[in-house]
Amino acid sequence: MNYILLGVTGFLFIHLFDIFALKKWPLVKPLSWFLGSGLLVYAAVMACLGTEKLSLPNWVIWLGWPMLVASAVILINSLFINLPFKRTYIERGSSNQLITTGLYLLVRHPWFHGFFLIIISLILLTGSTLITYALFTWAPLVILLIFIQDRFLFHRMFPGYYNYQKNTPMLIPNKKSIKAFINELGHFQTKHVKNKEV
Repeated sequence: MNYILLGVTGFLFIHLFDIFALKKWPLVKPLSWFLGSGLLVYAAVMACLGTEKLSLPNWVIWLGWPMLVASAVILINSLFINLPFKRTYIERGSSNQLITTGLYLLVRHPWFHGFFLIIISLILLTGSTLITYALFTWAPLVILLIFIQDRFLFHRMFPGYYNYQKNTPMLIPNKKSIKAFINELGHFQTKHVKNKEV
């Protein structure tokens, strides 16, 4: 149970990062991000190593591996490829750059899906009871923190966020956002083919 609470602490540090960005405090912003992320990863790993196991069939492991890879791609893409790393996580203040492309066309917080699919894949791979409890503890907390970001912080950090809220769903993709994402993929592929021809 201590590892679940450690993960909660990690999430709180990660979300304090937004407040530190708004306050433009030097050093504290990246420190809170890396400390929070480190605590969270450590808590998840240690929870996976718990001795109490669920009685899952062996075949779920074959489902767990591709899910782990896919969810890691979503998480890495949404946090480190779509977002400018240095400006988002290292430099003082907020990036002031609202990203509305890539996975951010589907939903406003795509990292949420990547992270929790990783936790589900870890449950399938390890059968750990503790990481299962962690999922049900961390999920409501993260949804609450995302709501606070969305309602009180992001419109102060990113110009145009109100319009983005109107056009893009918070967590669950809708028909319009899926269509916009597919259209962007089509434009990217067309552009890529044209560049190859040149």
